[in-house]
Amino acid sequence: MGLFRVNYNKQSDEQLVRLMAKGDERAFDMIYQRYGAKLAYFFTRKLKHDKEKGEDFMHDLFAKLIDRPELFDSSRSFKTWIYSVANNMCINEYKKMAVRSNTINGLSPEIQVSSDNQPLEDQLNEKNFSSDLEKAMSKLDEKHREVFVMRHIDGLSVKEVAEVMNINEGTVKSRLFYATKKIAGVLQMYNPVNKD
Repeated sequence: MGLFRVNYNKQSDEQLVRLMAKGDERAFDMIYQRYGAKLAYFFTRKLKHDKEKGEDFMHDLFAKLIDRPELFDSSRSFKTWIYSVANNMCINEYKKMAVRSNTINGLSPEIQVSSDNQPLEDQLNEKNFSSDLEKAMSKLDEKHREVFVMRHIDGLSVKEVAEVMNINEGTVKSRLFYATKKIAGVLQMYNPVNKD
């Protein structure tokens, strides 16, 4: 590369993965910085709030990425691809858990909202909002809860949620509409418009 210096902050995720494939460790560091904490939270939430297991899964995923960056499907956005891989790892773990416990029950872990960097919580400072949101989400069925969490907590776009869950965008939108309407009904006390 000679004297040319890469500004890693300005590189897209996809460009960073291409640099990683050439053995650039700083490119990997930047990808890890962008996605490490988010994916650890994603895994922890989906794996029955087992923080240690969530961290392990996140590290496993990044280890796979270091060993075989060519696994990245360059026809997709990196963000969508990595969340799809993470989602599939959780599905495989659910299957193992079902085999171990000989039951299909209990495979839908309850959603827990952490106070770390959650866009919904940033909007409101009420102390009880987090637990009320959690209760509201627990009343949703799994398919509606998943799209709501991916969209509003993980910050994925409708298109990205559709790709990760392998459903069409119209289905994501209708599930989001249903979930948002249900949750808004439960959380209407937090709406400043309704306060006199």
